[in-house]
Amino acid sequence: MQPIIKHLLDLQTVDTHLQDVRARLAQFPKRLAEVEGRVAAARAELEHSKTSHLTALKDRKKYELDVEQWKEKAKKYRDQAYQVKTNEAFKALQNEAQTAENEVAKSEDRLLEKMVAGEEYDGRIKVADKALKEVEEIAKGERAKIESERAVAEKERAEFESGRATAVAAIPEDLLDHYQRIARKHGGTALAEVRNELCGACGMRVRPHVFQEMRREGNEEIYHCETCTRMLYYIEPPKQPAPPSTDNSSSASQSSDT
Repeated sequence: MQPIIKHLLDLQTVDTHLQDVRARLAQFPKRLAEVEGRVAAARAELEHSKTSHLTALKDRKKYELDVEQWKEKAKKYRDQAYQVKTNEAFKALQNEAQTAENEVAKSEDRLLEKMVAGEEYDGRIKVADKALKEVEEIAKGERAKIESERAVAEKERAEFESGRATAVAAIPEDLLDHYQRIARKHGGTALAEVRNELCGACGMRVRPHVFQEMRREGNEEIYHCETCTRMLYYIEPPKQPAPPSTDNSSSASQSSDT
């Protein structure tokens, strides 16, 4: 393999790792936001229960006051009814008293509803408060885990960026620019290995004379896939050891002497 191809492959390996670690780092804000979102939702549920409970208490006080006011009116009309001298006035005051007593019943029903609702919201507050504490405890552990993973990823990024600087130093500027243009076009992969005379990236067949030139010792030319434009490289397979030879003539001679 040409030395410059080796440097380009080293760079591509580092760039692949960098691409991966940067993608991981980009996920950490989202993961933290999801954690904070769960905490915020649990906190909002608790606040909603508290607000609803407070509203129920205010309504309860209002209907308690309504009950007392309508009771006073009913009593007032009943008392006045026995002081009038005409049947018409008596009936009118009795009707007013009955209306007031009906309002007392309605207010008592509404009061009972608010009392029940208040008890329900009180229970919801306890449940929501417990849920919030549990969510916050889980979130605390998740935050710590995410921050730990982010610290590791940041360290890896620093190491890979240092390694990239070393790899880049060994590559001519014009070739580096060429590499980066191809890499941007193909998601970070600028080089492709030739396997079975095919481009390992897109599968296009490499012309026979190009393949032979690539294998020629001392060749410094860089070849590209005619379809995907990636730079091609080829790794010669290791030579297989020759099978052990058998000395048939020696064996035959020994057999003849015998």
